[in-house]
Amino acid sequence: MPLDNIFFHTEDIPFKLDCQNITSNWLLHLIERHNKKLGELNYIFCSDSYLLKLNQDHLKHDYFTDIITFDYCEEDVISGDLFISVERTKENAKTFNKTQSNELNRVIAHGLLHLLGFTDKSDEDVVEMRRMEEEALMMLKKMQASDNK
Repeated sequence: MPLDNIFFHTEDIPFKLDCQNITSNWLLHLIERHNKKLGELNYIFCSDSYLLKLNQDHLKHDYFTDIITFDYCEEDVISGDLFISVERTKENAKTFNKTQSNELNRVIAHGLLHLLGFTDKSDEDVVEMRRMEEEALMMLKKMQASDNK
């Protein structure tokens, strides 16, 4: 079963993602919607300091971020390691007046969208990325609603 290739881990913090099955189905749906296949996805939830060190060591950036995505995709097979700072998603949720769950799911989608080939380098790319994130969040809300019936 393809969902056996989507994993949720924690690194240096206590954290458990709610509704892992719905999230996995959502991610698979996003991949298939872009005519790609699932390889293996590892979502690793961690602290700001853990992600800062990854950012410094691997990308030579000295600043906090909410996600770092390591892309292992080959042709149309989507694979990667996605490190997410739970602390940063909490801060971003406050800044953007969103729930932490909404912000966390936005970041989860954001990383996958990078693996699907979307970027956020230019202003136009950022607009498209935000549109794709919102579309993905709406899809998740529909899936959650149908699961609660």
